[in-house]
Amino acid sequence: MVFDLTVVKPSDFVEYALACLEQLSDSGDHSAKFIRHNLRIMVAGGDGTIGWVLGCLGELYVQNREPVPPVAVIPLGTGNDLSRSFGWGASFPFGWKAAAKRSLYKAIFGSVSCLDSWHVIVSMPVRGEEEEEEELNLPHSLRNLGECTFCDDGNAEGELPETVSCFDGVFYNYFSIGMDAQVAYGFHHLRDEKPFLASGPLSNKLIYAGYTCKQGWFFTQCISDPELRGLTNIIRLSIKKMDSSEWENIPVPSSVRAIVALNLHNYASGRNPWGNLKPEYLEKRGFVEAQSDDGLLEIFGLKQGWHASLVMVELISAKHIAQAAAIRLEIKGGQWKDAYMQMDGEPWKQPLNPEYSTFVDIKKVPYPSLIINGGDR
Repeated sequence: MVFDLTVVKPSDFVEYALACLEQLSDSGDHSAKFIRHNLRIMVAGGDGTIGWVLGCLGELYVQNREPVPPVAVIPLGTGNDLSRSFGWGASFPFGWKAAAKRSLYKAIFGSVSCLDSWHVIVSMPVRGEEEEEEELNLPHSLRNLGECTFCDDGNAEGELPETVSCFDGVFYNYFSIGMDAQVAYGFHHLRDEKPFLASGPLSNKLIYAGYTCKQGWFFTQCISDPELRGLTNIIRLSIKKMDSSEWENIPVPSSVRAIVALNLHNYASGRNPWGNLKPEYLEKRGFVEAQSDDGLLEIFGLKQGWHASLVMVELISAKHIAQAAAIRLEIKGGQWKDAYMQMDGEPWKQPLNPEYSTFVDIKKVPYPSLIINGGDR
């Protein structure tokens, strides 16, 4: 069966198609039971589309404790970092008919790997009537939970409102805040307004390069300008280490303008900003070797564009900050009106309140997602 995600959302597929197989299987249909047990799903799209499908499939486990079908990939996005990480390649060949047959064969017979899933909850002060006029455009990977009561465990530093607006989602590769997300947001906004300009991976990357220069990543005119200063002025970073229930405050380097929490080795079209660290360095910093299913996120920082450029060509590693099993970001607005965030390539502009803090909580989902290996990684 083939589903067009512009017509049939992944949640509809999970709710109806898989539910039909479950009902038929429960009624004694052995063919339906065999299909449900051996079902594999091929997703054609970029990292955001793959994450969207994986998140909807994860609801099977959350709601019914049903087994989650493994997912294979046809890479049609710009970065395709999830695809690269599991051997499905950086892009799809022009000879797509033969390539589609090869991909389907790999999807049927490929081995399956586990992938950590990370749950994000954003708690923001309830906006007033004037603020509500500016619509908060959330990506597909996030859902609005409405108003709720913020549960303070004593770790918050800023002022807390009585009620907050909450939305949540799941990511599989990375969450970031700062200048890299601002560049991605600019690109997505342009793609929505003028889709003919972003017609393929090469043109997409050229547009990204243009936005990188335009947004002040390389040329900071005035460091005192609140729109251009480092993230340390607005962010308080806390983490929980593996097998620990206590929050630990981690200083954010003053030069850092983007913070990334990374699950896989691939970021920004196949780069490895965390780097292949030597055992002596890992031991010195208290780190372990990064894996996609180790229950840890690697947190690193990117400075100005020159530093980020050297990181992207892998001449140097990014600024290593921490490894964490859970993360909390407390964002204090002050003179900042917005913060740019993204999950697996899906960016949004997060409004900030000058009086109250906004919180981003990240923790591991208690079940793994399943990815089919497409070849050598």
